[in-house]
Amino acid sequence: MRGWMAALALTMGLFSAPVALAAETARFNWLEYQGADPSDAVVTAKPGEYRNPILNGFYPDPSITRVGEDYYLVTSTFSWFPGIPVFHSRDLVNWTQIGNAIDRPDQLDFKALGLSRGVFAPAIDYHDGTFYILNTCVDCGGNFIITAKDPKGPWSNPVWLPDLVGGIDPSIFFDEDGRTYILNNGPPEGQPLYEGHRAIWVQELDLKSMKTIGPRKVLVNGGVDLSTKPIWIEGPHIFKKDGYYYLICAEGGTAINHSQVVLRGTSPMGPFTPAPSNPILTQRDLDPARPFPITSAGHADFVVTPKGEWWATFLAIRPYGDDLYNTGRETFLMPVRWVDGWPRMTEPGQAIPLTHAKPDLPPQPVPKVPTTGAFQVRDEFDGDRLPPYWMMARNPKGDWYRLSDGALTLTLQPVGLSDYGNPAFWARRQQHHNATITTELVFTPGRAGDRAGLAAVQSDENWMRFTIEKEGGQLLARVAARAGKDVPADGKVLGSAPVKAAASYRLRITARGGDYDFDVAADGADWQRVLTGADGTILSTKKAGGFIGVMVGPFASRAR
Repeated sequence: MRGWMAALALTMGLFSAPVALAAETARFNWLEYQGADPSDAVVTAKPGEYRNPILNGFYPDPSITRVGEDYYLVTSTFSWFPGIPVFHSRDLVNWTQIGNAIDRPDQLDFKALGLSRGVFAPAIDYHDGTFYILNTCVDCGGNFIITAKDPKGPWSNPVWLPDLVGGIDPSIFFDEDGRTYILNNGPPEGQPLYEGHRAIWVQELDLKSMKTIGPRKVLVNGGVDLSTKPIWIEGPHIFKKDGYYYLICAEGGTAINHSQVVLRGTSPMGPFTPAPSNPILTQRDLDPARPFPITSAGHADFVVTPKGEWWATFLAIRPYGDDLYNTGRETFLMPVRWVDGWPRMTEPGQAIPLTHAKPDLPPQPVPKVPTTGAFQVRDEFDGDRLPPYWMMARNPKGDWYRLSDGALTLTLQPVGLSDYGNPAFWARRQQHHNATITTELVFTPGRAGDRAGLAAVQSDENWMRFTIEKEGGQLLARVAARAGKDVPADGKVLGSAPVKAAASYRLRITARGGDYDFDVAADGADWQRVLTGADGTILSTKKAGGFIGVMVGPFASRAR
């Protein structure tokens, strides 16, 4: 079977053929994730309350829409596949992933892009029986629309929007008069006045041809006050209320100065006037030494319940140190208040709450796979497909994995974690500061350089690897890491411990904020510590750069 067909088949659950275990394969019988945050021991959601974030871990740039009593939410996944998770809820608190909008290799090609390129900031909407997701494939095609009748999929192949060249973060607005508009971030007219100078553009869309028509127009130049040199106005959404068109945008970049601003006008083509009390959401004015800080909040999208309550999903960060976080940007929920005709989320100096009263919606059961608070999830690999929260780096290349006989079996590949390729690596998100990831591995390395175990990846240049290997005829449990481009591509060995030949090994990675521990156990014996307190800050966005959070899971590679 051709590589991409095999990838599609496993992703969609079309086969689970048995695989003979050999030296060139590694069998993972199960993987267990357990996580909690320091705030979990102190802050408890009372009856009738929910906990923030509503989606722990690498779920940035949330966009939300309502259809009747159902809510659907999507987030960014950059160069991970399958991409753009689609979540469903009926109470805005309990969310279940029902699919991935990018689940076929022929929809988008992430090529050899860095893991923080690819799909940025999807926007989901619904109109007249059809779901729409607008998105940008950065360095892999530009701006596009995909559609579906069922949000679970299948989603269409992309329809490209060439008029939006140079832009990102497109969204769609369906006006009451039947006209449709596309908004996006793009370069300003003329030469930028400073670094980060961007603009919000609007253009009409013909729904029948799915092509932009008519002139493009700048709605916001730079931000709400160009004289202050605002940076990265982005993530635009338009909605209509009480005769006004409201335009909400993120402003200030994705770091600690991130915020949400609002403007309004009497036409979707503008002009738009900023609110007198912008920003309507930020945490940049709070004491960084406060307990359990939430920072870098912005990129909001609004939704209205059937009873007329306004709520917003948005991204924010929970650092464990000085802007250090390994969990990526997460999805939060807050109510939206209306004051004198303007929406507000936080007042100056107001902290985003870790708990809050739930929306006035019918109560719903807790999802089978938790997304918030402290939790434990065990994957037995006994189904005909992996759960939809599992992803790989970039598009699948080759037949390197199988689900069979109650296990995930990887065929060793000559592709490493630094190769900007598609390594034999299936991963799930690290969703807490304090997390333990454990697996049972059946593997015997055939030669030096063959290895299998667990990997924790933030980027192609920043990762950790915990594997069973062979060196000089000796079996070892070995920890290696790469911390930047100056480190050799195969990483630097941080620690090793001899292990006996065994029918199976348990491997455990324990994250404690910025420290990571590594333990091994052979044939059900007691745990043996291989390395304590490795520097996990190399996996933080602050040190690694980019826009994602740590992805961790089974990995295998062979000597080259």
